[in-house]
Amino acid sequence: MSSNLLHLFVLWLLLRFEASYSSSDGIEIARKPLRSILRAINVPDLVEAAVDLNSTNFDQVLKESPASFAIVEFFAHWCPACRNYKPHYEKVARLFNGPDAVHPGLILMTRVDCALEINKKLCDRFSVGHYPMLLWGYPPKFASGGWEPKQDESEIQSIDDGRTADRLLNWINKRMGREFNLEDEKYENKQLLLPNASDPGQIARAVYDVEEATAKAFDIILEHKMIKSETRAPLIRFFQLLVAHHPSKRCRKGSAEILVNFNYLWPSDLWSAGRQDAVISHERDALKSFRICGKEVPHGFWIFCRGSKNDTRGFSCGLWVLLHSLSVRVEDGESDPAFTATCEFIHNFFICEECRRHFYEMCSSISAPLNTTRDFALWLWSAHNKVNERLMEEEASLGTSDPIYPKMIWPPRQLCPSCYLSPSVKLNGTIRVDWNKDEVFKFLVGYYGKMLVSASKGLVDTGTDSSAADNMVVSTSGLSSSVPFGAALAIGLACCAFGVLACLWRSQQKNRKYLYQLHSLKNT
Repeated sequence: MSSNLLHLFVLWLLLRFEASYSSSDGIEIARKPLRSILRAINVPDLVEAAVDLNSTNFDQVLKESPASFAIVEFFAHWCPACRNYKPHYEKVARLFNGPDAVHPGLILMTRVDCALEINKKLCDRFSVGHYPMLLWGYPPKFASGGWEPKQDESEIQSIDDGRTADRLLNWINKRMGREFNLEDEKYENKQLLLPNASDPGQIARAVYDVEEATAKAFDIILEHKMIKSETRAPLIRFFQLLVAHHPSKRCRKGSAEILVNFNYLWPSDLWSAGRQDAVISHERDALKSFRICGKEVPHGFWIFCRGSKNDTRGFSCGLWVLLHSLSVRVEDGESDPAFTATCEFIHNFFICEECRRHFYEMCSSISAPLNTTRDFALWLWSAHNKVNERLMEEEASLGTSDPIYPKMIWPPRQLCPSCYLSPSVKLNGTIRVDWNKDEVFKFLVGYYGKMLVSASKGLVDTGTDSSAADNMVVSTSGLSSSVPFGAALAIGLACCAFGVLACLWRSQQKNRKYLYQLHSLKNT
């Protein structure tokens, strides 16, 4: 029996118990504790799925949303029709919003209370003439514009038939060509990604999963206290790689902030004898204000990397996409340090022991430096395929593979026909492919370089949006970033020098204040 049903059953018993008494004075006294018990029992409300917005956060939330589409409900809290409509809107919102959503990342469902003074200009911007009013569009278009009811061509559209949950979902299904159902269950993910595996545009959605994986990796490092005297240097080198070449601007910014403050967060003498309590206390207090990809991340769900089951894909997929993205962004001459930083990061900070061991064995098998971007990108691609081939066999024997997104040799022929010189064959349980590695490299650069950052144009092809583009690095070559890897350390040192000067200035200011106060005391 669910908790809600249990609460209702208890209420029914207590009401029956109370009704069985007469109205004598003695019994009335006995009723008072029952009423107190009834008042104390609260049937918990479901957490609201629709996101409440106002004029202070409307543009930012919609501009940075990973969702493909957005619905904004304009309402007034005093409106009876709005109050009655809220359960219908919430029922649909629970399909798409939040960490427990069945279809996350597709539609961001929001609400704006036009009865609040703070939202008057915002509601005027969208010509709100009745309550509730629903608008549909691409999230960045809400952030950058408004809506007029008689506007002939607009990328924001009024939802004219959404008065119940069923009708609203039916409108969405017609608009998207989908078959969502109010009874859809969590992790039934067959419709989350486009079924056509030959559509390369799907990778554009992965930039948010790369942010998610970056934040989760950092959280795991902190949770398991993996930063030690012997792992400080490898972590610094990986942060330098992130500062230079992470595909997300906010992750580059967050990594730079941590790198600049690294000696404060984890001073080299923090692990000296007898300082274990100090380590725990210091990390807990010092890291409160640091978020490696900004305060909006983690989002709490996966989009491109979401599996059809709760325990498949997710973090490991996001981490692989991050590594591939880094491998095609480093320049020639940076590739070998980037290879070393990647291998050391997995060896020291990946929590899966067997995975870590296998990866490091592949790293250790390399005897000559990887001097070019092509060398590093193709090595990582080959390593990923070796991992997939090993896991394909294990998961098939144990029945643990994702039934919708099984492991495969990458890229499939549908995505890159020119990558295959001949049909793949299986010999002695091993898949053999005659690859055209020049074409594979070209594919990797396009797929994990230009296409991945195409999320800066929105999650669908809506044209260039400069405000969203500010959050991503778009490289003309697909191989480089706004900051060279070798310059990342110089940036860190320069920022540290600036921090030292700032500390000296603050110290001087405090000394001046102290001398002034001392002088004042002498004159009193």
